[in-house]
Amino acid sequence: MTNSQDEEFLQLAKDMLNDENFKLLKKDRHHGNTNKYDHCRRVSYLSYKLAKFFNFDYKHIVRPALLHDFFYGERTEKPENSYLEHPKTSVLNAKYYYNIDEEEESIIRTHMFHHVVARKICPLINLKENASIKESMPKSREAWIVCAADMLVAFGEFGKYIVNYNVCLFLLFVINLLTVNR
Repeated sequence: MTNSQDEEFLQLAKDMLNDENFKLLKKDRHHGNTNKYDHCRRVSYLSYKLAKFFNFDYKHIVRPALLHDFFYGERTEKPENSYLEHPKTSVLNAKYYYNIDEEEESIIRTHMFHHVVARKICPLINLKENASIKESMPKSREAWIVCAADMLVAFGEFGKYIVNYNVCLFLLFVINLLTVNR
C-alpha cells in the first residue's frame, strides 16, 4: 500500500466520511467489537484496493461500499434492519441522503448474497427471512468485489470461528469474478 493510494481513497471518500448523516453510524455497534462507520470504511477501502488490483472501476466502488450498511440501529431492533432486509433499508437511506445511481443501488442491494446462498443451503439460518438468489446475486464485477470485501472484513471483525464459511464463499466469489463477462 502506498501513500498515494491512501490519499486517493481518502479523496474519493472524504465527503461521505465527513458527512454528519454518515457519522451517525459510529453510534451503532456492528459485528461485535466495532461500529458500522468503521466497518463500512474498511469494506470500502478493501473494495477500492481489490478493484484497483483487478483493474475494475475503483473510483465508482468507494461510495456504494461505504453505503452498503447505511441503516440506523442494530439488526435486531427493527425487521427492516435484519440480515436480508437491511440492504433495502440501506438503499432507501442512500437514495434519500446521497442521490445514488442505479449501479450504486445494485451494489448495495446485492452485498448480502452470501447470506442468501447460506439461507438456501441451510433453511434453519434466518428462519423468518427469505430472499431470491436471482434478485440477490451481484450484477457487476464491482458488486462482487463489495460482497467479497464485506465478507472478508466481517470475518476479521467476528473472529476465527467462521473461517471455513468465509474461505469457501470467498473462493466462490473469486471464481465468479474471473468468469463474469467483462
